[in-house]
Amino acid sequence: MRGDGHVEHPLIGRLVRDRHSGTEGRLMAVVHEDVPTHTGPRRTTKRAYIRPTGGGREITTSVNEIEPLGTF
Repeated sequence: MRGDGHVEHPLIGRLVRDRHSGTEGRLMAVVHEDVPTHTGPRRTTKRAYIRPTGGGREITTSVNEIEPLGTF
């Protein structure tokens, strides 16, 4: 992990699909983030940032929800 929370990931820069939303695009970053929970204490999770193929705002999803598109 780098000091800014960014995490190395083999799919960064590749085309991926978010299985949850169906969004396809380029994986731009994977970041450790502290997120609130409904019980109060925060927890750390890995969030994937995907830039949609057709343009628009990047989406975030769990890194566990991404899958590669095509071969590489």
